[in-house]
Amino acid sequence: MDKDIDDVAVDYEMSEDEKTILRELGVFGESRRKFLGKVGTGGASLLALQLLAEQEALAAETGEPLTSAFGPRFENALKVTLKVNGEKKSLEVDSRMTLLDALRERLALTGTKKGCDRGQCGSCTVIVEGERVLSCLALAATCEGKDVTTIEGLAEGDSLHPLQAAFIKYDAFQCGYCTPGQICSSVALLDEAKNGELSHVSDEIPEKAAPVDLSDDEIRERMSGNLCRCGAYPNILKAIQEVEGGREVAQTWSFYNSAKEGSDETV
Repeated sequence: MDKDIDDVAVDYEMSEDEKTILRELGVFGESRRKFLGKVGTGGASLLALQLLAEQEALAAETGEPLTSAFGPRFENALKVTLKVNGEKKSLEVDSRMTLLDALRERLALTGTKKGCDRGQCGSCTVIVEGERVLSCLALAATCEGKDVTTIEGLAEGDSLHPLQAAFIKYDAFQCGYCTPGQICSSVALLDEAKNGELSHVSDEIPEKAAPVDLSDDEIRERMSGNLCRCGAYPNILKAIQEVEGGREVAQTWSFYNSAKEGSDETV
């Protein structure tokens, strides 16, 4: 049985202000029972959230639709089947879920990065049906039945895609956050040029589609939607040039030579 605060106040010689504070804190009597009830409810809620998080993690690992004992996971749930990196994946997603969130949160393909989440930085670029797509702006529901390739699907076993190898060779990244989007974008770029798709800086419009010669300006224009805050653009350009031309691209660095005051020396 709860001890009344007035009885405790006599033992400890409490003032009225002190008793008021203890009543408001819910330490004694009816207030205490209400307080303990709230604590119990909060603990049950935390347990429910933990169980739900475990189910989500399991669903992401297995690729199976999420089922929950706490009711439907999504208010606008629908089933979507995608072919991701050559494998068929069936998901239950919210109709408003982006392709980016479906890849990262439901399929655990975290190579695709969430940058601005507004379609401005290009770090979330993936390849859908052979074309570059900003996955943060594409709804997963619109990709029903489509072939989606992410950075994880470019390599063949232990063999890197030529562009992946070229990015490493030319040190075309620093922090690496934008790199998956840069590589996916450049893979699609080469296919676009091979198919004769023109860009804003293309000089001539041929009578029939023909492969486009990728000049420096062509590559820069076509890659302009992929931003690199580390400023690795020159090396990204060289990596793409090597794969496109099938030949090694010479690199030069300019630096100040203290032995020859006032002169630049290229090595």
